[in-house]
Amino acid sequence: MEFKSFYIVFHDQLWVLLLTAALFFPVRKLIWVLYVRKKQKSQNAVSAEEKKFLKKRATLTSILLCVVFSYIYVNQVF
Repeated sequence: MEFKSFYIVFHDQLWVLLLTAALFFPVRKLIWVLYVRKKQKSQNAVSAEEKKFLKKRATLTSILLCVVFSYIYVNQVF
């Protein structure tokens, strides 16, 4: 299979994957910080265990958000 035909077949999926990977870490950090600040408003101190749980929660949320955004963006632009 030639590179050109491979690129034509997987063009959209490739860009969705690349955009998702590029957005994942900054979005996860942003969501995690928002979760921790919200938790700090209700409690004065947030334990390390709670931060770990909130990081897992932020990871799942950011994966879903980045994949959906990337898919919509690629379909609109390309």
